[in-house]
This record gives sequence, structure tokens and C-alpha cells, in this order.
Amino acid sequence: MADEPTSALDVTIQARILELLRSLQSELGFACLFISHDLAVVEQLADRVAVMHRGHVVEQGPTKEVLTDPVHPYTHRLLSAAPVADPAAQRRRRETWRRLRADDPVPPSRSSLHA
Repeated sequence: MADEPTSALDVTIQARILELLRSLQSELGFACLFISHDLAVVEQLADRVAVMHRGHVVEQGPTKEVLTDPVHPYTHRLLSAAPVADPAAQRRRRETWRRLRADDPVPPSRSSLHA
């Protein structure tokens, strides 16, 4: 288990740690429960992701699917809060974040949407 292993690191050191974890994954089949608020790091490293809100998993699945097509309002809110380099995209994300409420009713699960 790695709880925020790169959160307080300089970006150069962070990149080296992430590369080490990726090499362990590919060379040894290393698996790790990686806990992070940094969605860019999660996207680089994780095959699967689970989003927790108030101590409960509210969404889980393949990383790309959850991060590009979230179902739960809290996941939408997390993604819209993540910074991006493009000012126009950042403005749209900020507007989306303001509209979303983490406590909105939970929509159907992704699995029920694909059933």
C-alpha cells in the first residue's frame, strides 16, 4: 500500500518514483494499492481506480473509463477540480465544478448502464 507516496516531492523526484513503480509493475508484476488525490498520477500508474467519498467507494472500474466517463457526481466533481494547462478548459472545468454537488443523488451504476 502506498498512501500519497509522491505528494510532497519535487516534480523531478516524483517522476523518478513513478518510473520506479512502473518498472516494478512491468518487470515483477508488482501490484500496489496506490492512494492519491493527484488524478494525473493515478492516470499514469493505475490500471483500475476506485473513487471514495466519505469512507465509501462510490465508483470503480478501469482507470480510463472512470476518468473519462464518470458516473457518480462526486467523481465528476473531482475531475472538474483537477487543473489543466489550457485556460479556456480550466474555466469550463471550474464552471462545471461549481454546478456539481458532491451530495447529488447517486445515478445508476456504470454496470447497470451497460446491462
